Amino acid sequence: MAPIVSTIEIACPPEQVFGYVTDLARFPEWQRDVVRVEVQHGGPPGVGSRFTTIRRIAGVEREIVQEVVETIAPVKWSARGVAGPIRPSAGIAIESLDEGTRSRVTFALDFEGEGIGVALLPLVRRLTRKGAPVSYANLKRLLEDLRPR
Repeated sequence: MAPIVSTIEIACPPEQVFGYVTDLARFPEWQRDVVRVEVQHGGPPGVGSRFTTIRRIAGVEREIVQEVVETIAPVKWSARGVAGPIRPSAGIAIESLDEGTRSRVTFALDFEGEGIGVALLPLVRRLTRKGAPVSYANLKRLLEDLRPR
């Protein structure tokens, strides 16, 4: 299936957006289903770093192990699932607007299923289509509230 792609515009420079959106510790602040994130090593995560996101999906906490596969500040970041029945791939692209004062952020989410995960993919995609826009609106609100006035 095709990835689920969404685009939003945020009244903040790309560097600020990139720093916030790729900070794993901040995922629970803007992603409505994230309970917590555990990084598997110290220091800022780079390509090859693994992290576990604990998400509440349909009322149940699920662990999703992912690996950072690309990071090009402040324009691109992506991670892919490496374990579990549902393996998400997430890509974030940030485009500079209005001479760097605003950003266009494009999210691309896709999923692979392993074992029972194959049967769960339609449900996961439906939940993502419903929940992701709420998370993106949270991100926009939080970042724009952090702007210097």
